[in-house]
Amino acid sequence: MQAATQQMDRVFGALADPTRRAILARLADGEATVNELVAPFALSQPTISKHLKVLEGAGLVSRGRNAQFRPVRLNAKPLAEAARWIGDYRRFWDESLDQLEAYVKELQAKGEAS
Repeated sequence: MQAATQQMDRVFGALADPTRRAILARLADGEATVNELVAPFALSQPTISKHLKVLEGAGLVSRGRNAQFRPVRLNAKPLAEAARWIGDYRRFWDESLDQLEAYVKELQAKGEAS
């Protein structure tokens, strides 16, 4: 269980950065080289490479080999696991929203009765 918790920590840590989220969004459209990933950002290639290392450490991307190119690919499995973890809290959110709705209706009813 400890390894799964550490993996989830790495995933959420990687997702905490907007540049890394943007890289993942780009990779959702298909694999890309590091230079292709550098293009839309005002960041250096070494900086993007550091972001990619974090994403690789979280298991969110992998690098292939195609002749001299090393395309970067999205690995969505850790994202699915994170979504499943977040989804476990959906019942709590739904119940909280139901309570809020009931409270608003109660306030409206009191306002109409006055």
